[in-house]
Amino acid sequence: MSKIKPSKGAPYARIMGVGGYRPTRVVPNEVILETIDSSDEWIRSRSGIATRHWASDEETVSVMSVEASGKAIADAGIRPEQIGAVIVSTVSHFKQTPAIATEIAHKIGAGKPAAFDISAGCAGFGYGLTLAKGMIVEGSAEYVLVIGVERLSDLTDLEDRATAFLFGDGAGAVVVGPSQVPAIGPTVWGSEGDKSETIKQTVAWDEFHAERPEKFPAITQEGQAVFRWAVFEMAKVAQQALDAAGIAPEDLDVFIPHQANMRIIDSMVKTLKLPESVTVARDVETTGNTSAASIPLAMERLLATGQAKSGDTALVIGFGAGLVYAATVVTLP
Repeated sequence: MSKIKPSKGAPYARIMGVGGYRPTRVVPNEVILETIDSSDEWIRSRSGIATRHWASDEETVSVMSVEASGKAIADAGIRPEQIGAVIVSTVSHFKQTPAIATEIAHKIGAGKPAAFDISAGCAGFGYGLTLAKGMIVEGSAEYVLVIGVERLSDLTDLEDRATAFLFGDGAGAVVVGPSQVPAIGPTVWGSEGDKSETIKQTVAWDEFHAERPEKFPAITQEGQAVFRWAVFEMAKVAQQALDAAGIAPEDLDVFIPHQANMRIIDSMVKTLKLPESVTVARDVETTGNTSAASIPLAMERLLATGQAKSGDTALVIGFGAGLVYAATVVTLP
């Protein structure tokens, strides 16, 4: 018989607070058109994006994360020192080590929490949310800070007509804490490694170091292949998450998909046959694709504008490079 004491965690977990940070610089499509042969109409029709936010030199991954985290902690009504773990999802923190989570934990005054980064692209928020839920139920932390943050402007090739207009910068954060009722549903997640080449960095860091090409490594993707995968395969994953939570489409209040592309969002809504009563996040129009930050940023805006309210039932799904995905049903804070 094992001598190890059983863990004493909460029966369930929930999102308690949300916060977001968007850089002050707003970049319209006209700026993008300075380096690619396209038009504002083409960009809007293909992506739904009119503007995006780009970070200044001072708006680092750390600075944006700290701002978003402070809002989320205040919204949750807890003290920073109560945070037992900090999880940061990002692909644009350029130091392999140490994790940026440790710096953020220190700057927000969280004491000595567990702190680590994860790399799951646009699905990263969902991955972090699931890890946080497990920690709370298992008992290794009472409150977990989950951050999605990106400075994708650093990884954008402004001469690539397929991607130059897509990406933006920003940070979104949530505090996950204990709950006496289910408020974060089972996660449907996974990967399709045979499609890993469809979204990738152009040059690996070791190759860049060895060859020193003129262009800095950037993110590239096979647009049509990603679009088809997102629309057809991710709608199935979203439906699986609804089924796992025991929620019918008509029971949903809010749908918060990764803000990749307006056409993808609209196609998923149609495929899932969501009723018109469901509020759909379309933050991509003014924020662009912020990868791991897009879901919490969209969630924060819906709540701040009153389009969604505390207690609403929301389906969230992220998907991206890898290819990876994660979907779950949550109760909004």
